Formats: sequence, C-alpha cells, structure tokens
Amino acid sequence: MILHGNQRGGARNLALHLLKDENEHVDVHDLRGFVAEDLISALEEAHAIARGTKAKQFLFSLSLNPPPSENVPTAVFEDAIRRAEEKLGLTDQPRAIVFHEKEGRRHCHAVWSRIKTDTMTAVQLSHSKRKLMEVSRALFLEHGWELPAGLRNTKERDPRNFTLAEWQQAKRIGKNPKDIKAAFQEGWAESKTQAEFVDALQRRGYVLARGDRRGFVALDHCCEVFSVSKWVGVKAKDLKTRLKEPDALPSVTDARTRVALEMGAHLAQLQKRQGQQIQERLNAIETKRIEMTRHHRAERQKQKEEQRTRWTVETTTRQARLSKGLRGLLDRVTGRHAEIKRQNELDAWQAVQRDQRDRDRLIFQQLDARRALSARKERLKDFSERTHRSLVRDLDQYDAIRSARQERFEHARSDKDRHNDRGPTLER
Repeated sequence: MILHGNQRGGARNLALHLLKDENEHVDVHDLRGFVAEDLISALEEAHAIARGTKAKQFLFSLSLNPPPSENVPTAVFEDAIRRAEEKLGLTDQPRAIVFHEKEGRRHCHAVWSRIKTDTMTAVQLSHSKRKLMEVSRALFLEHGWELPAGLRNTKERDPRNFTLAEWQQAKRIGKNPKDIKAAFQEGWAESKTQAEFVDALQRRGYVLARGDRRGFVALDHCCEVFSVSKWVGVKAKDLKTRLKEPDALPSVTDARTRVALEMGAHLAQLQKRQGQQIQERLNAIETKRIEMTRHHRAERQKQKEEQRTRWTVETTTRQARLSKGLRGLLDRVTGRHAEIKRQNELDAWQAVQRDQRDRDRLIFQQLDARRALSARKERLKDFSERTHRSLVRDLDQYDAIRSARQERFEHARSDKDRHNDRGPTLER
C-alpha cells in the first residue's frame, strides 16, 4: 500500500478533518497512550503537552492507501502501521488510528504525537519519505500486489505519465545528460534480448528505432534522436549481437510519428482536462460570488434596520429635551427652546453623517472582498490563457511532425503513380 506522511501541527483541525462526514463511514479504530477517549480531545492533549516544548509540528500524520481493487484486512493495516512507526522511531508514542470508507474504497490514517514525555523533546524524523517507501515496497511484494512503477525504480517514469505542471517544468529545465546515460545503461544492463531492451527503454520513455547511419537509435518524448551505442557505451558489433532483428524496429520517421501521435493525444487530454478544471474553479468562484452577494445584502439590510431603530430612539431622546406646558412656554420666552432646537438639529445632522460613514465603511469592506474575488478570477483566466497557448504550440509541433510524415507518404505515392503511367519506351 502507498504510505504518505508528513509532520504537522493543528491538532483540532486535523481531528475535525479526520472525522468529516463526507466519508460514508468513519471509524476511530484505536487511541493509544492518551488519557482522552475521543479523537479531538486526544489530539488536543498532544497539543497541550507540546506547548511545553519548542516543537511547532508536534504530530506526524500518515495515510495508508492500498490498491483500489484489493480488500485489505484490518490486521494488514495494523502491521503496516507497526512497521512504519518502527522505521520512524515512533514506537510507543501516543497514536490514533482512523479508518475511512468512501465510494467502495477503504483507507486508513494514523497520527502520532512526536513529543517524548520523559524528555519533553520531539522525535527526530529524518528521511521519512525514503523509509516509508521501503515499507511500502515490502508490503506490495509480500502481498503480491502489482508494484507501481515509482516503487520499482524512481527513475523509471514514462514521460507520457506526466501532469501539466510536470510537462511545463520539464520544458523549462531540460534534461540532465547523466540521467539520460543512466536510463540507457540501466535498460541495457537489465535486458538480454532485443524485446527486453525495447521494453526497458519504453518504460523510461524512449522508443527504439533503426537508424540510417548509426545502426540503432532511440527517440525521447520530444522526438530527439539518441545514438544507442553512444549513450549505452558499447561497441556497434556488441549492439548488433543483442539486437538481431533490426527490421522489427520502426524507422526514425515511423518512430517520430508514433511519438508525435502518443504525445499529441496525451497533450490533447491534458488540454481538455485543464479546461474542465478551470471551468470548475470558475464555477466555484461564481458560486462564491453569488453567496457573497447574498451575504452582503443581508449585512446591509441588518445595518439598515439597526440604524433605523437607533434613529427612532435618538429622535425620541431629542424630542424629550423640549419641555411642554408652562415650562415649555417659559423656555420659549427665555430662548432656551430655540437653543435646544438648534442642538437637536445639529445632533440629528451628526447622526445622519455618522450613519452614512458606517454605511460607507461596510460598503468599502464588501467592495474589497469582491475585488479580491474578481482578482482571483482574472488570475485564473490569465493562467488558463497562457497555459492554453503553450499547449497549442506543443500540439502544433507534434501535428507538424505527423503532417510531414503524411506529406512524404503522399509525395512518394505520387512519384510511384507517375512512374507507372509512363508506359513502355523504346529502350525497354
């Protein structure tokens, strides 16, 4: 099974994530070494202990994903967790195990506290990725599961199994000559026949072909031609001893056409997938915009009602300042009534200005939020356009290779037809 782990903090957030009801079933299988009896309290307990140290990432979270088609017993998961914690030095550390089931797939999460309570120090986790890969490889071999290419050899990765980001990165940084030579030499060393060598190169992203002058060549995913004898480091006669069937191999032109077809097809899929992903993200932004608009309207309506209520109370208070009856008549005679009235008008004007400032403040806050959302949308569109242009250029290059092949074929057929139409001559 694939093991992926990382150090982290955020105990409560992790616990809530593991308990999310988006899964069909969530089972807190085991809590070891905690006083608490529920997952949230257990991880918060680990956080409380970690506060006595300088450790920020006081947890180690591990996900265990078996092959999708396999029904893996709980005991196998427990064994994998035991091996992982022995490799990482987490034996006897407080630990939680949670099982998730979703859409017919069962996987597991294990979380350890890294803090040793006797020394109040964190367990040092060096080379955790390599150690987990060793455990993962052993589990695949022991249970007879098909070993993923990445676990067989990290260098054995077909460039046709790339993501959009990996494709763009490979174009930016180019290839390391040492890696190219290693791929050819490893493929040669592990093969005994021509068929095995063809397969070994193909797993590394190369197509073996017969060359015009160099005997045997290989093409990479960019249709670059490599001399096999040069990059493997063997003599031509030794090459011919093992590669005895050159006619079974495609020509350089045919191999280039094959690579162009395969890579063009994969890039077209990436282009389609990217368009779908971009549209999904744009839809999500639009949904958020609609929700934000609804929320903003509610905020403004609430503010409006609060201001209306406050205005009514303040108006009543101002009116109460004006005396009535005999005292009111006396205030008019002394001029106090006019003075209070002017003060009330000033207070009312100031209240109007205050309410307007409050409304403006809320409007500006909402505008900032909407601008941020619009900026996200524009950045996403810009990224989509730039990536689309890059993919179109790459697709055009592969299309040009295929078109050149078709033109050569049609030209050769036309020459043959003209030759056949000449008819008999006197020399014949």
